[in-house]
Amino acid sequence: MKRKINIFPILVIILVFFALNAYVLSGFGTFSPSASFAPFFWVFVISLTVALFFAISQMRAHGMSKFFQIITHVFLIMLTAEVVFAFFLLVGDVFGFLLSIPSSFEPQGYQALGRNVYWVDFAFTMFCLTVVLFIFGIIRGKYAYRVIKHTLYFDDLPKSFDGFTITQISDVHAGSFTKPKQVQKGIDLINAQKSDLFVFTGDLVNNAASEIVPYIGHFSQIEAPFGQFSVLGNHDYGDYVKWPSETDKTNNLQQLKAHHAALGFRLLLDEHVELTKDGEKIILAGIENWGLGFGERGDLQRALAGTSATDFKVLLSHDPSHWEAQVKNNPSKIQLALAGHTHGMQFGIEAFGIKWSPVKYRYKHWAGIKSENGRYLNVNRGFGFIGFSGRVGIWPEITVIELKRKV
Repeated sequence: MKRKINIFPILVIILVFFALNAYVLSGFGTFSPSASFAPFFWVFVISLTVALFFAISQMRAHGMSKFFQIITHVFLIMLTAEVVFAFFLLVGDVFGFLLSIPSSFEPQGYQALGRNVYWVDFAFTMFCLTVVLFIFGIIRGKYAYRVIKHTLYFDDLPKSFDGFTITQISDVHAGSFTKPKQVQKGIDLINAQKSDLFVFTGDLVNNAASEIVPYIGHFSQIEAPFGQFSVLGNHDYGDYVKWPSETDKTNNLQQLKAHHAALGFRLLLDEHVELTKDGEKIILAGIENWGLGFGERGDLQRALAGTSATDFKVLLSHDPSHWEAQVKNNPSKIQLALAGHTHGMQFGIEAFGIKWSPVKYRYKHWAGIKSENGRYLNVNRGFGFIGFSGRVGIWPEITVIELKRKV
């Protein structure tokens, strides 16, 4: 029996999309109302939209192609720039309406609707700036690795581990890389931190295990005195592509696990290890992917089996929703959880005291450190990228966490 498609939300999205473009067109028309470029504008919008739907249908049938990437990127850039332009245009229109400026005081440049051409100029400048930022994000931003350092204090950290450092990366998505030399710069930056421990918190590939093969020589260079450890993310299971058979899908996952070993990563699958120093220990646990809406595979209880409530524990769990659901209030205290998954949506603002990304509407905590109940969560913004082949405002991250004992 075929599943019925609810067409109402689709119609709403289409109407909102065309209303947005009509409003943007009215703003462009403020510059030169006499110019008849509206037909060209609509031909471009409709052609781009049709091309997008065609690209999506081709992608579903034959996989991601260069055509799909180009069309989706052009559509995303134009849509985002239009939203920015429409926002500033609306601000000007609302203020113009509320102020109800008498016509005798209108400076030259006001058009129909009482628009000030200088404000429209500003809105258009923001439109152009958005386009430039996205182009920069595609060309340079996606490899603009940065190191973010945190120092966290604990009452119950074993004395021997005071000053212990952990380097974390997440979400490599190797299938998206196109510039090995740029990736190598990220690897060099990881090793330059000289941390005691290295951890990777999932999504090594987009879909297929073979994606990491060209980069095994890069990531296998990562070394830390206490070892390199990893967990799986939602993309690592191959759930987002159609496999010839279930056996092929299973074999792909087994091959990916073998690649973790080739990288020198100890893959933690609902298990833990003890890290010892001067007769004291901390627990490093890792679970399979557990995320609301992305597969709840991981078994935290199994991963912690054999540990005590008083042990100092660090947990690797790909999806931060797991921390909210099972970790922050767990009877067996987990002092530090390390996650990734969100990428900060690869787009947002983190400057001038502002921290915003559209992903905040999906995840309660989507980047950086969160503390609750005397426990910490760090969400890494991701080393790689997927979908949008770039980053704007949310740059690829290498996290360094220093554990300190409260005195």
